Amino acid sequence: MTVVQQAVAGLFGAIAHHTIARHAIVRPAIARCAGALVAASLVFAAAAQAADNGVITKPSKNSVADTVAYFEKAIKEKSAMGFVFFTTIDHADAAKKAGLEMRPRMLIVFGNPRIGTPVMVKTPLLAIDVPLKALVWEDDQGKVWLSYNSAEYLYKTIYARHGAEAPDVEPLTKLLDLVSDQATQ
Repeated sequence: MTVVQQAVAGLFGAIAHHTIARHAIVRPAIARCAGALVAASLVFAAAAQAADNGVITKPSKNSVADTVAYFEKAIKEKSAMGFVFFTTIDHADAAKKAGLEMRPRMLIVFGNPRIGTPVMVKTPLLAIDVPLKALVWEDDQGKVWLSYNSAEYLYKTIYARHGAEAPDVEPLTKLLDLVSDQATQ
């Protein structure tokens, strides 16, 4: 639970406790309302945090390997638009070679050289942050997820960090939504 979530939960908990102690007759109704407010505030705080860090995470109905394969297929289907599937990095395999254990974590590296190259020519340090990446990972409960930076975060935060001129966000947003949906459904 984040600091914001803890603060909101504590505030609503204190309000509910005070109200319940003073009005024993309506205790069950107030407790339900307070519980609903706490739950709603936690969801809101989590959504706000996700929006702030620029990472979009979607649940996948597929295994890690299948999600990666479907993502690769979806990107390759966009090759006429200039998109390229560069490679994957298997973090769990690297951990295993180092004698460590890690749940599956596959980093997908992809991009569009027609769009990225001219920007990197003008702003060489942008190459630290691009090409684009997506992470397919398995949580401790065995659920598979696909995470990637939003187009807005890429263009308004990462490009801005390097002083690079950002193109329109909407085309990349639509492409990332489409490709990620194809990989996770």
